[in-house]
Amino acid sequence: MRTVGLFEAKQKLSELVDRASEGEQIGITRRGKLAAVIAPARAEADVREVFEKIEAIRKRIRPRKSVSMKSLIQEGRM
Repeated sequence: MRTVGLFEAKQKLSELVDRASEGEQIGITRRGKLAAVIAPARAEADVREVFEKIEAIRKRIRPRKSVSMKSLIQEGRM
């Protein structure tokens, strides 16, 4: 990862954003210490990927024992 000082980053922000959009990560330092990173934006998730994640979460949740509608109503949950 290439690093640039804050002053230089201010002067060349447009160029740094262009480079980040091409996949490069650029660190920005303030007083010699890394303060921020400009990185490529994450691509939006594919709909199929979202459903796969939901399915994975659903599988991790333990299924409840069979619960009747009547018992849920009696518990005040419906």
